[in-house]
Amino acid sequence: MSERLTLPVLPLRDVVLFPGVATSIGAGRPGTVRAIEAALATPDRLVFAVCQRENTEQITSEGLYTIGTIAKVGQLQRGLAGMQLLLHGERRGIVMHVSEKNGYLEAIVREAEEMQPLNAEDPAFVGLYREVRLRAAELGQKSGLPEEVVQQVLNGVNEPGSFADLVAGYIDIPAPQRQSLLETLSVEERLRRVLVHVQRQIAVVEAQEDIKSQVQEELGERQREMFLREQMKQIRKELGEEDEADELEELKKKLESLPLSAEARKEVDRELGRLARIGRESMETQVVRNYLETIAELPWGERSAEHLDLKVASEILENDHYALGDVKDRILEFLAVRQLKQAGRTDGGDSEDKGDGNAPAVEPSSDRPSAKGPILLFVGPPGVGKTSVAKSIARSMGRKYVRISLGGARDEADIRGHRRTYVGAMPGRIIQGLKQAGTKNPVFLLDEVDKLGVSFQGDPASALLEVLDPAQNDSFTDHYLGVPFDLSEVLFIATANFLQSIPGPLLDRMEVVEFSGYTEPEKLEIARRYLIPRQLEENGLAGREVAVSDEAVKEVITGYTRESGVRQLEREVGKVARKVARRIAADEAKVITVDAPMVKTLLGRPKVHPEKAARDDATGVATGMYYTPMGGDIMFVEASTMRGKGELVLTGQLGDIMKESARAAWTYARSHAAALRIPDEMFDRDVHIHVPAGAIPKDGPSAGITMATALISALSGRPARHDIAMTGELTLRGRVLPIGGLKEKILGAERAGITRVVIPKDNEPDLEDLPELIRKKVEVFPVQELGEVLALALRGASYREGRLLFGEESPRDVQPLSMGYRH
Repeated sequence: MSERLTLPVLPLRDVVLFPGVATSIGAGRPGTVRAIEAALATPDRLVFAVCQRENTEQITSEGLYTIGTIAKVGQLQRGLAGMQLLLHGERRGIVMHVSEKNGYLEAIVREAEEMQPLNAEDPAFVGLYREVRLRAAELGQKSGLPEEVVQQVLNGVNEPGSFADLVAGYIDIPAPQRQSLLETLSVEERLRRVLVHVQRQIAVVEAQEDIKSQVQEELGERQREMFLREQMKQIRKELGEEDEADELEELKKKLESLPLSAEARKEVDRELGRLARIGRESMETQVVRNYLETIAELPWGERSAEHLDLKVASEILENDHYALGDVKDRILEFLAVRQLKQAGRTDGGDSEDKGDGNAPAVEPSSDRPSAKGPILLFVGPPGVGKTSVAKSIARSMGRKYVRISLGGARDEADIRGHRRTYVGAMPGRIIQGLKQAGTKNPVFLLDEVDKLGVSFQGDPASALLEVLDPAQNDSFTDHYLGVPFDLSEVLFIATANFLQSIPGPLLDRMEVVEFSGYTEPEKLEIARRYLIPRQLEENGLAGREVAVSDEAVKEVITGYTRESGVRQLEREVGKVARKVARRIAADEAKVITVDAPMVKTLLGRPKVHPEKAARDDATGVATGMYYTPMGGDIMFVEASTMRGKGELVLTGQLGDIMKESARAAWTYARSHAAALRIPDEMFDRDVHIHVPAGAIPKDGPSAGITMATALISALSGRPARHDIAMTGELTLRGRVLPIGGLKEKILGAERAGITRVVIPKDNEPDLEDLPELIRKKVEVFPVQELGEVLALALRGASYREGRLLFGEESPRDVQPLSMGYRH
């Protein structure tokens, strides 16, 4: 009879512990925890581990099986929810009596003795034992365990009863069947039962393998791919790459939804395949990913809905800009053509491939090629409203507005982008602008297109040829993208200050819309409508008793600004507003009316000293007109003779063209000395021609007749009129050729106080560009020959029958000036 032990009872739920087997369990019930604490207090740390008959929280002696396992408590870890401990089964035990002690169950246990076989050498028993070992090894291998591990575990037990307990501890059977094996004390019978369960487990595993193979054969390529991707997802989850995989999947779905062309789709699929193959740690990963994200962010199929209503567009242009009548008319004509084109497509009518077709088709997915429209080029001085008019066009059409500044761009990659082989490659500014807009039909402003540079890195102006050519830009290929992108629906508008700085092929692709400078009355009205309210608002004066009189604005325009536009005017108005705000904030005044005298108090002395008409006639001084990006103005050309060797001296920082104009005038004067009443001895004297403002470079042919007038006045000793300004190119025969910038020049002369101007006859149609008020105020003299100019500019001179006459001279007594040339 074995000895009896008094041990704490450790009730197990759905777990049966076998001798020789170690298992990990969690203990959280108070009675169980107290039982473990009691076992830990003893030297041998033994407990009686027995399975519950039913899975209940309340533990009673009737709810426990009679036979359990005497086990030793091994490693133990305490936690907030209880304990986690390792139990080592040592031997079977039979409960003799169960009682409650200190909140846990305590049992008197007697060790259960196994029933050994009658003959351990019996062939039947030996064969049974070997069969169990073989089948157990087979089950372990079929379950996916390495063969070496299975053999190591099985070879560690040689006694049949212990081996049966080891196998029973690891096979997957319900708890009641496990308990039955535990209660089987006969070693031979226990081996038979274990063998039956092992055979069943092997049959189940083989059936699973057969089912799996059959399902794999039935799975198509798509299901197999999903299965593999799910496995990859789990692997990435284990590696901590789950979020990245989700982002890539989202990127792929976004790319699949884009309406790409066949060429673009092929390139995107190729790059997606590369991204899937290369590892996360590869340097190429970020490059490929950036490329695909750029493709995904481009508006391949997104369009803004156009609203082409001429009345609304006219109201927007009138509200946003004052004056610029010709510009507004051209823009409304442009929008009217687009409206008719769009109406034709809506009605199903056919349109020729000539008209204005930057507007999107009515159907978003229309494959019909849209008609091509003009690309506008706004040319004019700074500050006259070129950029803001482009914004108004976008607003009137309901399109997005994008602006890029090309001033100083000198790299072809600015337009076409960098090839992806370069480190830090990125798309060109055209593609970046479209990505910023989010639609494929924005109003795209190319600002300062005349200030493109050229360097060893390429010519950006040449790269713009494809962008601005309606016949080519439907397949614009950016170096970074490497695939065509359709720009045909983009409405391109360019701005420039100088036409001369734009290459001919590029200029040929655009339709020029000229912006001229504002007159003083127009500047006054612009300040009253827009600039003063805006500056009062920005400086905290809105709603206060602050008024700016028209005389004050005129004083600012004439004494503190010198420009064709209104930028400097707005800055000066803002300065006045800040000075007024300071006085109000200091409680110096509550109501302030800014008048002309107060302007000088607030802004100080006038900073601009424009040329004014001369007060008196002078010999050798003629008044010319010139044009700069800041607007038109007058200049004085001075000529003086002195003793010398008949040389011509030119000063005033003149350009080559102006120097050639002066030499042409000198030659004309010498060859027509008799007709011009110039004594021969005057050509033995040196002549000095000077244009004041010597610090400013000057060039151009339009000062030809002005230089000739000043030179002939000095050589002949006849004074030139001070109240006439002139412009025109001069030939050796005395022809007066047309010039440019006539409107700005006449406006500049009128600002300077001159109301009589001489212009080339061929420029007479340009007078229509002048405001009605200026046309009424200024007297214009169109001329074809220099003799006509001299008759107007020199006192006491007249011009009849091709001859320049002074006083009471008869034409028959004077040589002609035309050198055989007749109009």
